[in-house]
Amino acid sequence: MMRSVELPLWLFVLIVLFAAVTFASHFLFPSVRWFFRRRLERAVSRLNERLTRPIEPFKLARRHDMIQRLIYDPEVTEAIVQHADENNVPENVAFEQARRYAREIVPSFSAFAYFSFGARVARWLATALYDVRTGLNNDQQIQSVDPDATVVFVMNHRSNMDYVLVTYLAARASALSYAVGEWARVWPLSRLIKSMGAYFIRRRSRGALYRKVLSRYVRMATAGGVTQAIFPEGGLSVNGQLMPLKMGLLSYVVDGYDPSKRDVVFVPVAINYDRVLEDRVLIAADKRGDRRFGVSITVVMAAILRLLWQWITRRYRKFGTASVVFGPPVSLAALGQDRDLDQLAETLRGRIQDVMPVPFVPLLARMFLQTDTPIPDTDMTHRIKTAMPSERGTRPPLTDDDLSNRISRALGDMERRGMIHWIDNGWAKVSDEQDLFRFYANSIDDLYPDSITPEDAARAKS
Repeated sequence: MMRSVELPLWLFVLIVLFAAVTFASHFLFPSVRWFFRRRLERAVSRLNERLTRPIEPFKLARRHDMIQRLIYDPEVTEAIVQHADENNVPENVAFEQARRYAREIVPSFSAFAYFSFGARVARWLATALYDVRTGLNNDQQIQSVDPDATVVFVMNHRSNMDYVLVTYLAARASALSYAVGEWARVWPLSRLIKSMGAYFIRRRSRGALYRKVLSRYVRMATAGGVTQAIFPEGGLSVNGQLMPLKMGLLSYVVDGYDPSKRDVVFVPVAINYDRVLEDRVLIAADKRGDRRFGVSITVVMAAILRLLWQWITRRYRKFGTASVVFGPPVSLAALGQDRDLDQLAETLRGRIQDVMPVPFVPLLARMFLQTDTPIPDTDMTHRIKTAMPSERGTRPPLTDDDLSNRISRALGDMERRGMIHWIDNGWAKVSDEQDLFRFYANSIDDLYPDSITPEDAARAKS
């Protein structure tokens, strides 16, 4: 037993490494994980003290545990067996497919990543690109909701900046869990988005097994009180209009409601911009009749570098106003037993439409579409006052000087974009930009029903 044994150096090093890894995995790593998890729990407790809606334990559960809970759910297990029978594959193959779906959907939320990084970046980016304006009653709408209820923000989808704006504005209330499309499933963006608590959805998937896994996750999150944010239009609006709401995620949330437990409250959110960053890409997709938003990474990088150069040379100007207004909430408990999904979707769409902000560029775009003659500067303020809907806006009524300054700024932005030019002592629209005018005017056309053409109405229903 005490005799010496000769070993090659490489084998001795390998044995030591194996021993070190075994020691760390059995003794050191669990202790380290416990230490950091305890620190995280204390940090989250302090964070919850200042949030209007504290982060629920469901959102803080380990991702591995959530995946296991999801794929072993009785309804998912039944769907796995059915999928195996219908597709003539072994059940273990169907089970692994369900596991892949679950790993794809379930986020890995990090409170540190969300509040220390994500919310701060969202605030910086939103305020760097836009003058952000909010509804007068935004805070009151959130505070009026039952603290124990599950809150679901239901938003119109104008731009990918919507995620940034609402994350920034809702950061004082809670951490949002977004339903994100397949566009974000690229590394390393996907890892960052998952750490922010978002979950990916395949909008074009028709597989029953995938839909069951997704629906069960949404229902579990709803029952667990997770604050969610969804875009039920099914994607970005390619023509600027508020599209009919689709039932997919809405139906999953409603299915997850248990009247004997916590209420589910939908908060309508209306978002509008003086400038949508992707406007020309969306218009081109609308003309083609598809939803392929082919944007070259070189074009994006060139735009970012151009903005940086403008900032360095002190010629940078923001893209106008971005407005976010919260509408009156809709409680499932208040609806009682008569919860018709179509009626709920119509109610939510109507409330988004009712509080839709009216930035000056869409208002001017609508005004220019109504005339082929130049509009004198002297008539501009009067026409805007006449066209502006009553009792609407995200701030108290503007004074004449403020109104004149806002109009001048919007006209300057439109001129720099090549939408209008000065001619014959007045502002005239550039005829080649008719589609751009229509895109922005569409965002507020619901407020002027007589201005919607039959072609626009037919397109909105398609």
